[in-house]
Amino acid sequence: MHSPPPPPPSPTQAAENDAVAPLQPLLDLITNILSLLLLSSLTVRSFVGRWQILRTKLVSLQSSLSSISDSPHWSENPLLHTLLPSLLSTLQRLKALSDQCTLSSFTGGKLLMQSDLDIANTSLSNHLHDLDLLLRSGVLHQSNAIVLSQPGPGSHKQDLVLFIRDIFTRLQIGGVEFKKKALESLLQLLKDDDKSAAVVAKEGNVGYLISLLDFHHQSSIREQAVLALSIIVSANDESRKIVFEEGGLGPLLRILETGSMPLKEKAAIAVEAITTDPENAWAISAYGGVSVLIEAFRSGTALTQSHAVGAIRNIAAVEDIKAALAEEGAVPVLVQSLTSSSNLAQENAADCIATLAASGEYFRLLIIQERGLQRLMHLIQDSTSSIVTVENALLAISSLSLSDSAARILSSTTSFIIQLGEFIKRGNVLLQQVSSSLLGNLSISDGNKRAVASCMGSLIKLMECPKPVGLQEAATDAVLSLLTVRSNRKELVRDEKSVMRLMQMLDPKNEALNKKFPVMVTAAVLGGGSNGCRKRLVAAGVYQHLQKLAETEVPGAKKVLQRLAGNRLKNIFSRTWRE
Repeated sequence: MHSPPPPPPSPTQAAENDAVAPLQPLLDLITNILSLLLLSSLTVRSFVGRWQILRTKLVSLQSSLSSISDSPHWSENPLLHTLLPSLLSTLQRLKALSDQCTLSSFTGGKLLMQSDLDIANTSLSNHLHDLDLLLRSGVLHQSNAIVLSQPGPGSHKQDLVLFIRDIFTRLQIGGVEFKKKALESLLQLLKDDDKSAAVVAKEGNVGYLISLLDFHHQSSIREQAVLALSIIVSANDESRKIVFEEGGLGPLLRILETGSMPLKEKAAIAVEAITTDPENAWAISAYGGVSVLIEAFRSGTALTQSHAVGAIRNIAAVEDIKAALAEEGAVPVLVQSLTSSSNLAQENAADCIATLAASGEYFRLLIIQERGLQRLMHLIQDSTSSIVTVENALLAISSLSLSDSAARILSSTTSFIIQLGEFIKRGNVLLQQVSSSLLGNLSISDGNKRAVASCMGSLIKLMECPKPVGLQEAATDAVLSLLTVRSNRKELVRDEKSVMRLMQMLDPKNEALNKKFPVMVTAAVLGGGSNGCRKRLVAAGVYQHLQKLAETEVPGAKKVLQRLAGNRLKNIFSRTWRE
């Protein structure tokens, strides 16, 4: 009996057979030559030591090729259309060399043969690396792996990992066009899915991505690579750590120093992100990066300037780098940045100046000499300044005010004092606290104190706030400073809301607040001896509260009570005498 003929192949099987057809004969030819080389490597008579090394690699190659042929979709991977012909060429050259080395007597040039064998050995190592990379990526087990669709934001993590490995496989093995397309896919993924950057940093070959910054690569490839790195390092702390530990900071600084303008912009973004981590910031000095960042600001675009100043701000917090910042002329650059057209540059510069000014008198004098104080004062009054810029600028001014020369300028500038009053009335908590502290510490003229009397109600209200730490004390000091002017004392007691708040703070039943602050304000109001101020406070109930506070020995309460009682007796005797 004849067995029935096999069924015709299904359309799917036919398509698979058509795909395999171009590569299968090539793989068969490579396998045949490899078998011959393995045999001849045992019978060579010349350069035996080199052939033993080559045989080890040929055995590894045989194993890799077997694994590839066992992969269900190996023939669909276009990278093999490049890898296999190149491998065949190497094996054919090696076969010709083995034929010469198996002769009973080698008559050729020994140095030339050694060189040829070494070149073949290097080529073989490169092929093994590429094939191993392709196998480890897992893409040969996926149908049409090289054109995998980009996973959506909600896709399974394993699909994303496979897609990333596929990208980096193309990036490392393929030629220029493969690299460009792989980088395009990588950038598209990073732009479409915010969470992908962390996975790329962990699953991709970041070290290889960094190597693409080398100047022997095409500028378009370098630009795509530095953009990808700038996105990856901006993702989270772990991504920054990976890029830094893979040696990314040095190449990025070289790009920032010598690259084209587009490359510098992206490198500046990446350097700023890396230096956000204090553990990375110190390395800037090791790479000579301080001068690079300063020059990037001087000659860069507005975007480069903004991020270069941001990186300087990050490293300014590192104690060992502060001296280098002064030596390299960072202060003039930072002061100049305060007038930049970029809000981000202004924000970063003001933040950095605040850090340096807080570090000591040396930097405060440098900043003042560069007229940094005047530019900071302009920033806080400029309506176009962002709120963060204003906050940073005011913090910098506060630190500069510790210098006598700056304090004199600030105290005598009416427009600045009035602006502080506006911040106290309408600013956020940070602006209110810093402004209160400045009002309390500066030696302000009576005229300027009268000019900001309207903010006393807001200061009394701030005295009720236990948080942030230091706010109550700063508000109290500011009120005490303003109450040295008689007209301000009268204005405060005429404000029923402020008087009511002061009484509530003095009330012993209100245990949440520190009583020493409202006691100090009460003493200041009574300090001028005004009978009208005393009457308003007594009418509001201050006497009873002070009696109870004095009994519990609240600091200052007994003294204020005695003063209040003394004024009452004085008024009684005064009335009796008139009668």
